[in-house]
Amino acid sequence: MPWKVKTVMSERKEFVTLAQQQTISFSKLCQRYNIHRDTGYKWLSRYLASGEEGLKDKSRRPSSSPIQTPEAMEDVVLLAREAHAHWGGRKLRRHLQNSGYTSVPSASTITAILRRHGKLNSALASEPRDLQRFEAQTANELWQMDFKGHFAAVGGRCHPLTVLDDHSRYSLGIGVCERESKALVRTHLTQIFHQYGLPASMLMDNGSYWGSRNEYTSLSVWLLRLNIAVIHGRPYHPQTQGKLERFHRTLKAEVAPACEQLTLPQCQQKLNHWRHEYNHRRPHEALHLEVPAMRYQASERSFPRVLAAIEYGPDDIVRKVQAEGWFTYRNRDYRVSRGFRGEPIALRPTTQDGVRDIYYCRFKIGQIDLAQAL
Repeated sequence: MPWKVKTVMSERKEFVTLAQQQTISFSKLCQRYNIHRDTGYKWLSRYLASGEEGLKDKSRRPSSSPIQTPEAMEDVVLLAREAHAHWGGRKLRRHLQNSGYTSVPSASTITAILRRHGKLNSALASEPRDLQRFEAQTANELWQMDFKGHFAAVGGRCHPLTVLDDHSRYSLGIGVCERESKALVRTHLTQIFHQYGLPASMLMDNGSYWGSRNEYTSLSVWLLRLNIAVIHGRPYHPQTQGKLERFHRTLKAEVAPACEQLTLPQCQQKLNHWRHEYNHRRPHEALHLEVPAMRYQASERSFPRVLAAIEYGPDDIVRKVQAEGWFTYRNRDYRVSRGFRGEPIALRPTTQDGVRDIYYCRFKIGQIDLAQAL
């Protein structure tokens, strides 16, 4: 089923946010969002003049509402908590500041208000925070991808496919799949690549859809073909994808229960709305309470309409991979992964006598030793 089911407001907000980053040309960004340049400039100028209010088709009450009395501010805090039932004092405080409110009380005061009104979830409040781990230096340097794990929905099961930018924690997509399959992953990734461009690398676990360090699937070979490095976490070490695991816990707590009463198309709409809130409104603890959209920039590398032919060097020995991943060299058969079936690979000498490195495009995918018996 299609992934790109978004509201007009979320599309416009995302567009103007990426347009202000200026990492790619304005024309290219308009093409990715399938709009005319004049329309893009209209959205951007309205946003710069009036903020999110300028993106609405009809005028609404401004989000900036200075509060004159503590009682009124307390009501605002409770309303914000009602809208975001899993946010604590720090997140709510930054959210209210980002929304234009003045004289926002401290995080501890907001926590006290929530406690006084019985709005604190003690189980969530006592949940340990993740330790700071490795972080990519720039946006699109590394994306993480995985299925969240299915949950019940009306008429079937929902298998959310999630893609997260490692540097900014920006959620690039949550795709509702009725099953887990490489074909659906490729369809959803293609939509993401068209909109956000290509990352330098992608991190996945060792599931059957993604492959492993020693075994490539047709999906991982496709990513290599797009000049995207494929990285796999250590087996039985989910903390390698700690940011995505934390994202999944948040998704499970904040939105998954509501999806159990919805059809799959309704789940997609619900998750799209939540993703927009996560990217543009929800302050992130690991980002010093910034929202992910403040750190994310669209990739300069666009998804190619036509893949260029694979070319190797004049000294490379090129072989075509046959069925089941076999290729022949010097009258002997060697095997790479089945994912390379029908693809050209290159053999290159190493400093070790009789040893050849195996390359696909620019990536080393294996090695053979001519002196080793079959």
